[in-house]
Amino acid sequence: MISVNQLTVEFGGAALFKEVSFLVNPKDRIGLVGKNGAGKTTLLRIFAGKQAPSSGEVVIPSDLKIGYLPQQMIHSDGRTVMEETRLAFEEVLNTEEELEKVQKELSHREDFESESYMNLAHRLSYLTERLHILGNTEIDAASERTLLGLGFDTGDFNRQTREFSGGWRMRIELAKVLLQKPDVLLLDEPTNHLDIESISWLESFLQTYSGAVVLVSHDRAFLDHVTHRTVEIVLGSLYDYKAPYSQYVILRQERRDQQLAAYRNQQKMIQDTEDFIERFRYKPTKSIQVQSRIKQLEKIVRIEVDEEDRSAMHIKFPPAPRSGTVVVEADNFCKRFGEKVILDDIQLHITRGEKVAFVGRNGEGKTTFARAIIGELPFEKGICRLGHNVKLGYFAQNQDEIMDGETTVFDTLERVAVGDIRTKLRDLLGAFLFKGEDVDKKVKVLSGGERSRLAMVKLLLEPHNLLVLDEPTNHLDMRSKDILKEALLAYDGTLIVVSHDRDFLNGLAEKIYEFREKKIFEYRGGIYDFLEKKQLLSLHELDQKNRESVPEPPVSGDSAPSGQMDYREKKEYERRVRKASADIKKSEERISSLEKELQELNEQMSHPEQLSSDIFTMHHTLQKALENEMTEWERLSAALEKLQALR
Repeated sequence: MISVNQLTVEFGGAALFKEVSFLVNPKDRIGLVGKNGAGKTTLLRIFAGKQAPSSGEVVIPSDLKIGYLPQQMIHSDGRTVMEETRLAFEEVLNTEEELEKVQKELSHREDFESESYMNLAHRLSYLTERLHILGNTEIDAASERTLLGLGFDTGDFNRQTREFSGGWRMRIELAKVLLQKPDVLLLDEPTNHLDIESISWLESFLQTYSGAVVLVSHDRAFLDHVTHRTVEIVLGSLYDYKAPYSQYVILRQERRDQQLAAYRNQQKMIQDTEDFIERFRYKPTKSIQVQSRIKQLEKIVRIEVDEEDRSAMHIKFPPAPRSGTVVVEADNFCKRFGEKVILDDIQLHITRGEKVAFVGRNGEGKTTFARAIIGELPFEKGICRLGHNVKLGYFAQNQDEIMDGETTVFDTLERVAVGDIRTKLRDLLGAFLFKGEDVDKKVKVLSGGERSRLAMVKLLLEPHNLLVLDEPTNHLDMRSKDILKEALLAYDGTLIVVSHDRDFLNGLAEKIYEFREKKIFEYRGGIYDFLEKKQLLSLHELDQKNRESVPEPPVSGDSAPSGQMDYREKKEYERRVRKASADIKKSEERISSLEKELQELNEQMSHPEQLSSDIFTMHHTLQKALENEMTEWERLSAALEKLQALR
């Protein structure tokens, strides 16, 4: 579908890509990974025709339809949400417009035998058939399904797009791209502005999508659920792994170990050669050997290694001062904006040392309640207060926007740092991926991710016994999220985190508060315990249940038996069973395919003359893939059995 041949991209004399080649095949699910600045977004822009390479070529068939969602874009005003979304069907709308013109012209013609009349009649027939093929009757239904899946309510459809925040408008753009059904979907950080339920809906959509998908994301769970191929960009080269992200991490470490071994061997050989040259440079009897070694050195292709900075592994928050037993208390809390009630009759107690997560659809009041906790937002009724001796640290979604843009990175920290930590500011910045001259940059020139990291470093400089973090992982890369998560795991204070990142929350939060229908419901356990207790096959069904039922406190028992189901519940139940059965069948097919590949490889390995290191690497990869697929099959089968037990 897309062929990349000897692609080179240079900026200011430095090569971002150096003669890389690879293919995007039909139905591929590719995750592009690499450090910030490695070139992931640049590669997507080249595929989308938004940027030209310095040399090489990208071959894209002329009839290939590409859909591209960038991280940032300019939005247009003047239309409702539904009107803007319907623009995705440009061909259908243009065809309908032309059809209407042809029909109108024919209605005024009486020269039925003329050639021009016959041409119009043929055009009318073609346009009618074309509309039937394009499915013009499905426009509104498809638009509605997609918008609902991405978190909009039906009441939002007729609202003007300008009434929504940038994050919600990005959802509209995502809906438009998905509805175009391109042959290749290019998605740059599509989950940045989505909540947990919408992310799950998008996962399900992409898993069954008929075209190819190439995406950039820092959401591990999303990559694992959607992709089956990972392309790493590092030091201007591409490394292609036929595996989702979690397996790629293992394979990458194996490759890197081999690379390091080869690098050390080469360095030793280079040093030995240079020692020989230096030792015998001025001996006439060795001149031929010396010249030979010099030429040998000149021809060597030096091995480059992407060194990993592991200093961040030791970063931690300062010891938290001891607070009272009750850290946050809310009773009969009510918050409204105008006539709209956001939260009503909220009861909540968070005690010292707890790590809790606020989850739920966007707009359900998570950030509102977080702001009320820190005293930033007034409320109409009840109480919401901090406990005795609580020292609060707060990270807001717009934290990066409220820093002084004219100060440098280093000065930003120096203004708040006190004590011995002032001597370690550069080390601390280095641990959060600010290297060399980066510390002297002004805040206003930093990217969103860099500003978020800087704001997080500021939190490290003062001792807090309560941290309230609102979407702290937005715009952070994998490495930065690992740094933050490890520091929070070791943090001995109380933590409240608002997040949609399941991988980040997994193992970090020990209690989940779900915000739904103006209420808060408490779930003890981690994020995946929460999902299991909700008896969901996917996070999308959380949104479906929320729309179909009156909010109730969570229960551990099963749903009502089928005899008590109404027609809609029964149809939903049957749909879930069908989907679960289809997922199991697909898993069994993948297991069969992997077993067949392993059998063929075992036959090759029985012939010593055919053995190579590549065969052993491939065998290890297939074996791991089979083990993972067997685990997935067991999970799917258990979920289906649990679902069938409800009848």
